[in-house]
Formats: sequence, C-alpha cells, structure tokens
Amino acid sequence: MLKKCTPLCLLLAVSLFGHRLTYSTEEFSVGQSKCFVLDGNSTAKEKRWVWYAPTLPRHPDPSHSWYIDKLIEQGISFAGCDQGEVRGSPASVSRFSDFYQEMVTKGYSKKPVLLGQSRGGLMMLSWAVRNPTKVAAYAGIYPVQNLRSWPMKWSLVATLRDFEMDEKTFIQRINEHNPINHLAGMAKAKVPIFIVHGDSDKTVPLKENSEVVRDRYKKLGGKIDLEITTGAGHQVRDAFFKSKNLIEFLIKHS
Repeated sequence: MLKKCTPLCLLLAVSLFGHRLTYSTEEFSVGQSKCFVLDGNSTAKEKRWVWYAPTLPRHPDPSHSWYIDKLIEQGISFAGCDQGEVRGSPASVSRFSDFYQEMVTKGYSKKPVLLGQSRGGLMMLSWAVRNPTKVAAYAGIYPVQNLRSWPMKWSLVATLRDFEMDEKTFIQRINEHNPINHLAGMAKAKVPIFIVHGDSDKTVPLKENSEVVRDRYKKLGGKIDLEITTGAGHQVRDAFFKSKNLIEFLIKHS
C-alpha cells in the first residue's frame, strides 16, 4: 500500500502503479524524448509553469518535493523533458525548443520560469540566451553555466558528443557556444535571475560559474540575485532545495 505521495513520488510511481492521488501527471514524448508535466490544475488560459532540467531517469528526485509542493499549491505546473546528457549544443537547444512548443500547444504559458540544477543550468541557460523573449525568469541550484568549467574539466567526452566536434574544434569555437558570453539578450529582455550556490562547491565552482554570471549580468544592467551558501558543496541540502528565496522567486515570476 502506498503512503501519502508528494508530486515527485507520484512522478516516480505513476508508471508502475497508475496512481494519480492529489496531482495529475501527464507523460508524453516529443520526438525521441520522454517528457512530463505535473499539472498545477490551473484554470488560466495560459497555465503558469516551471521548466526544470536536467530531466533524466533519476532527476528530478524526491529531494525536490518541498518546493514542487509549494508550486503546485499555487497552481503552477512543473515540467521537463529528457534530452539525455546534453551540454547546450545547437542541436540539443533545438530539441528543447520542440518541447517548449509542445507545452505552449498544450495551453501552458509562452513564458515559463526556467530552473536548472547542476548540469541542468547549462541546458536551461543555453536555451534562454537563444530565446530571451520566451523566458519569464531563470533560476539555478548550483548550476553549471560556463562551458570552460565542469564540461571541459570533468565531462569532456559527453560535451564533445553533444556538440559533435573533436576537442580541437570545440576549443576553437567554445566562445561561440558558451552561454556566459551571450547574456546581453536576456538583460535587454529584462529577464530576472536568481541563483543559490555553495562557496565550497568543488564540482561546479562558484567563481567559475555563478559569480561570473552575476558580475557580467550586472554590467549589462540585468537584475540578478546570487544567494551564496557558506560551507556548502555540490550536495543535497535544505539550504538549496528548501530555499525560501528560491521558492518565492519561482512563484513571483511564474
């Protein structure tokens, strides 16, 4: 017998048990990608939604339940699409655009809030800089945002595979594809940014990622808040997944 289930529990269990419980879950495909929506049961003409990445077999996981519950309570849907281990290449951005269009067709807002956790930050920011007028806001939980950081240092094989380049070519063209170099459109579109990141993160260093985005976005005139968690690394902690400022930002801008 299942105990009371959070939205994330439901997402993980619905295929096996057919349970819907409190929230309706829709699973669908866009091309070869498996996608999901936890619907906030809104009656609005264009339903508010938060677009999460990375959507992978184990992401999102139950550690996200607290803030997803808060979103659903406010009638805000939560959705994502599994593109695999992508790193923001033009091809993967195009597939994310297909998912976005499908969501709009289903009646969801043309301007979602984007939320990227870890490598999901690179996925979401890469889409946002190419589609700034379609983004209500961008938020990150210790997000990868700089191709020269974690992708180059710790995930080069997957990065080269996504960009379909050899290492030499990728290095020559990295500035062209690095989202931190293309924030001007988001600033012009007045897209607000909120990021929570630990100052002891050795996997996705604060100084190579979120601090770079903060400093560059401010110089461009953009609005950005960076919440730095002292002593925190790249880990599941309440400071990240139960951040009051994060959930307030997501709700405000959805």
